[in-house]
Formats: sequence, C-alpha cells, structure tokens
Amino acid sequence: MRIGAIAAATGISRDTLRFYEKRGLLRARRTANGYRDYPPEAVDWLRYIRTAQSLGFTLAEIEAELPLLAAPAESSAPVLRAALAAKLEEIDRRIDGLAALRGELARRLHALPAECPLAPGDQAASAPSSASAVRAVA
Repeated sequence: MRIGAIAAATGISRDTLRFYEKRGLLRARRTANGYRDYPPEAVDWLRYIRTAQSLGFTLAEIEAELPLLAAPAESSAPVLRAALAAKLEEIDRRIDGLAALRGELARRLHALPAECPLAPGDQAASAPSSASAVRAVA
C-alpha cells in the first residue's frame, strides 16, 4: 500500500505516518521510484497504535512496552494485560491526586473573604498533599 492508500484506510495523515515511520513504529519498503510501500498489516498496526493512544498510552510507552501485532496472541496477551493494569493504576493515582487538589482548591475558594486563598498560614499541613496532587496530575 502506498502512503495515500494507508492514510485513507486509517484516517491518519501522511505527516503522521511519516512521523511514525521515523520513530520506528511503522515500516515501509521503498519502491524503485522511492515511494513508500506499506504491508497490508500496517493498517491493523496503526489501528492498534490509535487504540492504545485512546486508552492513555503515549507513543514512548507503545514503543517500549506494548507487544507488536506480529507477536503471537498467546504470548502477547499477558504483556498487554500487565500494561493495561499498570495504566489503570496510574490513572487511579492521577484521579486521587486530582480529587485532593480539587478539595484543596474548593477549601481555599470558600475561605473567609478576609483571608487570601493563597496565603500559606495553616495550610502548611495540607501543602504536601496538594503539591503531590499537582505532580500526580502532571
């Protein structure tokens, strides 16, 4: 498949396909005239990448941790399960951090009007949790 055909089949732009190829996520052979020629299974692989991204995986995580589609399904299932479980734990930590941050923001918002919501005062005890909440979100 040439780049235009694979772009049309997947809805992924040619620039993105070239970017994936440059990162090593996608391989194409070159024809005699220099055109990229992608194997038919590249469409499935690109859908796999997009699904992984929609589930919160970064391209770096996809490159490093997720098995290639070429791997037999039996051997890749445990690796995928572990990656999904780790991603779920990460999301839970981020949700907890966001909930703590939200609570601290709400508390400061509803502080007495005479108080500055950003004044350090007695909030020192809660500062580490809100700071770690910010790091968890980032």
